[in-house]
Amino acid sequence: QVQLVESGGGLVQPGGSLRLSCAASGFTLDYYGIGWFRQAPGKEREGVSYIRRSDESTSYADSVKGRFTISRDNVKNTVYLQMNSLGPEETAVYYCALKVRPTSFSGWIREGSYNYWGQGTQVTVSS
Repeated sequence: QVQLVESGGGLVQPGGSLRLSCAASGFTLDYYGIGWFRQAPGKEREGVSYIRRSDESTSYADSVKGRFTISRDNVKNTVYLQMNSLGPEETAVYYCALKVRPTSFSGWIREGSYNYWGQGTQVTVSS
C-alpha cells in the first residue's frame, strides 16, 4: 500500500520560511513524479510544484517561482518543498501527490493524473 506522509507545516510569520517533507513508502515500482498542491480555506486546490523522478526536472506555479524550491532525497524516498518569503495568502493545507504513469510534463498540474495523495499538512502564515 503506497503511503505519502507530509510533515513540516506550522505557524510562520509573514516573510518567513518553512520546509515541507513528503515521505513516500509502500511501492515496489518506480514512480513517475511527485507534486505539491495546496488548498486555502474556501478555495480550490491548486498546484504548487512538481519534480519528475527520472531527471529531476522541476516546475512551479507562477505565484511561487523564485521563492519555493522542490527537491528530493532518493535514499530517504522523500521530496521536500522549501518555501521562503511566505505571505498570509499562502495559508493552506499542503498536499503531496504521486503519479506512477508517464504524462506530459506540462500536465503536472492536473490533479487527476496523480494516483496517491497524502493527508496534508497545515501551513499558517500569520503575525
